[in-house]
Parts: sequence; structure tokens; C-alpha cells
Amino acid sequence: QVQLVESGGRLVQAGESLRLSCVASGRTFSPYTMGWFREAPGKEREFVAGIVWSSGRTYYGDSVKGRVTISGDNATNTVYLQMSSLKPEDTAVYYCAAPSGSSWKGVVDWGQGTQVTVSS
Repeated sequence: QVQLVESGGRLVQAGESLRLSCVASGRTFSPYTMGWFREAPGKEREFVAGIVWSSGRTYYGDSVKGRVTISGDNATNTVYLQMSSLKPEDTAVYYCAAPSGSSWKGVVDWGQGTQVTVSS
């Protein structure tokens, strides 16, 4: 099992930028991919961004494409989510996640989440 700890969430103004961090640890940490999801009040959890750990290939959800960048640091087992031009609708709890296999459809380890609030 992988332990994931997010940080960086806070209250920001619309239009500002924010970087979230997620540190992963575990007995054997070698995920195929890692990613970020978010959950706004009253809404379903939504995919934000993912990164293939070995190649660095990134992929993004449609709602945030062009405004977020995911990156990873193999040396520190840290994945980042850089967000820019934030909007009030980006307000949500952001979760770091890693599937145990190569697909998000299987078992997924989740962090505890970090709150991002964007005021207008």
C-alpha cells in the first residue's frame, strides 16, 4: 500500500496560481501512474491530471486542460499540480491518488485531500 500526503491547498483569489504537492511513501513505491482528482461540494470526484511515472507522459481532464500542469520528482517521490488562472469553480478538495495497477479502474490509494478555495 502507498501512503500519499497532500499539501499546498489554501484560500486564493480568482486569477491567482497555486501549487499542490503530494509526497508518496510505502514499502515498495513504483507506481505506473499517479494523478490528482478533485471533489467539489455536491459533485462527484473528478479527474484532474495524471502522469506516467516512468516516462513522464502527462494527461489531463477536460475541465482544467490548459490551466494545470502535473509534474513528478522521482528522487523525492513527489508529484505536483501547478494551477493557474484559478476560478471559483475550481474550489474543491484535491486528492492525490495512485492505482495499484496500470489502470484507474482497479484499486486506488488516496491521500487525505487538501482544500483549495477560490474566492471571486
